[in-house]
Amino acid sequence: MKLVSVVGARPQFVKLAPIHKAAVAAGIEHVIVHTGQHYDPMLSDVFFADLGIDDPDVHLGVGSGSHGVQTGAMLAALDAVFDEHRPDWVLVYGDTNSTLAAALSAVKLHVPVAHLEAGLRSFNRRMPEELNRVMTDHAADLLLAPTLVAVDHLTAEGLADRTVMVGDVMTDVLFEVRDRNAGAVSSLLGELGLEAGGYYLATIHRAENTDDPVRLAEVVEGLSGLDRPVVLLAHPRLIARAAAHGIVLTSGSLVAHAPLSYPELIAAAMSSAGIVTDSGGLQKEAFLLRVSCTTVRRETEWVETVQLGWNVLADSAEEIAAAVARPRPARTDAAPYGDGNAAGRVIAELLGSADRSVAR
Repeated sequence: MKLVSVVGARPQFVKLAPIHKAAVAAGIEHVIVHTGQHYDPMLSDVFFADLGIDDPDVHLGVGSGSHGVQTGAMLAALDAVFDEHRPDWVLVYGDTNSTLAAALSAVKLHVPVAHLEAGLRSFNRRMPEELNRVMTDHAADLLLAPTLVAVDHLTAEGLADRTVMVGDVMTDVLFEVRDRNAGAVSSLLGELGLEAGGYYLATIHRAENTDDPVRLAEVVEGLSGLDRPVVLLAHPRLIARAAAHGIVLTSGSLVAHAPLSYPELIAAAMSSAGIVTDSGGLQKEAFLLRVSCTTVRRETEWVETVQLGWNVLADSAEEIAAAVARPRPARTDAAPYGDGNAAGRVIAELLGSADRSVAR
């Protein structure tokens, strides 16, 4: 069987790692296509090396641009890629422009599409990610759901017959990295003169928090006023927006820092007093590491993190401060995101579906 994975952004590289390992173990020919949606080395190339992923077989080099320009450029390039490789499956990941472009290109060429992390919903259609994931789910042939909540969403939309619950592959890679680096000390401690448990770790990158100068100023004000240092891992997009708006990212308690490799990110999260983010992946990683999280959004796809008390949604500077200062959540052994073996289930489903297709 030949499988083509299409990725383009940091969370997708993390999800790709266990899939690639499981595909190789199963003897599958796995072709990796990197759209270039994230083009900064710390958000792209270093993740392949740190997570043990083979170099991409195809690199489209699309880079930045508006949603339409970026998605259109990917569509134009992917048709030729799929026509050349003629895969049995195209696997798309998450909710980025790369996800939607690959799904649309493949289905129009009548190539079966599987969507990993299917069924997540924020129910906020102003988010480009929400539009990407909804359209991808309705186009795809196989929906690989990470949670029971995701399965329920797909069932409500009439997609139950295409849906399989596999668990969350990010759990696979996080557990592996956590265990491999047990006892490792974050480089941030020495570099910034911090103590374990003496700082917060933050990431802010979503358009809803960065594109409006008033909104970005409010978020920065909230972070800079917290009661201990806040290390802000600044995505290139955030740096560009802040510069355009005349907003200084290093002020008060806030210290802007370059993004970290994935193992370093996990070490920094484990050493922190808490995480403040608008990232979907980091909310989950915080929960899996049992680190308190504050999410700078009005809703989240990962509702289990909120229901179990390890994540609080915060919209204003005051709400951010209150959420960060809350007592440590109650201990839980709940495992809504699986047991760390989701990638194996994904590959088994793809192999089984390919066999059933041949039999027909």
